[in-house]
Amino acid sequence: MQAEGSFEVTSWAEEQAGGLEEAGKVTRATFGQRFTGGIEAETVADMVMTYRDDGTAEFVGYQRVQGRLGDRVGSFVLTATGAFDGSDARTSFEVVPGSARGQLVGLKGGGAATVGHGQSAGAYSFDLEI
Repeated sequence: MQAEGSFEVTSWAEEQAGGLEEAGKVTRATFGQRFTGGIEAETVADMVMTYRDDGTAEFVGYQRVQGRLGDRVGSFVLTATGAFDGSDARTSFEVVPGSARGQLVGLKGGGAATVGHGQSAGAYSFDLEI
């Protein structure tokens, strides 16, 4: 099943990791998103980010998703890897095997999302199967 739609950032908390400050900037961020469209859900992401001197960044983490996929209700966890190129943040996702619950047990697949710099909303697209 193809699931496409948009998301809105609903919360954001980011703090710099301590120690070895001369080694480069690393932060931990926790943020919420609301997905609408093919996936109707609330999400919470926990990411670790590293920033370069030119303002670009890379990040990795997990995103918990709870809501509705089509006519099925449940939750699942995504692995997330991404990069910020100075103008857009692009993220690739994969469903963590065995993480789905409720009517989504057995969910597989992945997708991608993009959001512009300074924007609080973006777009996503997933290819999923149960």
